[in-house]
Amino acid sequence: MIGRAESVSFPELSLDSIEAKVDTGAYTSSIHCHSVVADGEKVHCIFLDPSHPHYTGETLTFKVKKKVKVRSSNGIQEERIMITTKVTLLDQTFKIRLTLNDRSNMRYPVLLGRHFLKKKFLVDVTLKNQSLKS
Repeated sequence: MIGRAESVSFPELSLDSIEAKVDTGAYTSSIHCHSVVADGEKVHCIFLDPSHPHYTGETLTFKVKKKVKVRSSNGIQEERIMITTKVTLLDQTFKIRLTLNDRSNMRYPVLLGRHFLKKKFLVDVTLKNQSLKS
């Protein structure tokens, strides 16, 4: 059981205790990047913003899993790059597909969508930060 917001870690990205919004209305999961540069089948990106306490400024390189069309909450459809990495939630590590997106205007730098949540978690929107209680 998880709540509407949880703390997650991305061991392959060297990011720990990042706030994530749990959104069963969103299909895909997303992470904030302030710099995304596609170079053929590779993508170079910097996660989070300099103002974020866990910002490292390190440019990481990934293989592009695929490019997907995503309809944002404001109804605009855009193409985003998707990568595959690992996420840790409730002391368990899972494979996750993340789209790279500018979430600087959002409260949470990470969004966990229903594709990731399916068959793993039940969401109780009256709860928050269950991952910090385990």
